[in-house]
Amino acid sequence: MSTLFKIPLVLEPQKEGGWTVTSPVLPELVTEVDDLKQLDEVVRDAVNAVMELYEDTKKEFPPNLIADGLKSPVWFESLIFAET
Repeated sequence: MSTLFKIPLVLEPQKEGGWTVTSPVLPELVTEVDDLKQLDEVVRDAVNAVMELYEDTKKEFPPNLIADGLKSPVWFESLIFAET
């Protein structure tokens, strides 16, 4: 089963290239990405790992991060690559 989450992310550029990805609401979410075109995949894997950690430690995943896009609109920001 898939669940839609709305999780704020912080992308911090690294001197050697790429970005570190964290979330102010999920301190356990820390990952890196070299190419922002892979951001969705990398973050999805990180969220799944955090959910596993929460399950293993019996910690409740913050319910306010679940976006119910089937019952109400979901407002979000996104990174878009455009030719300039």
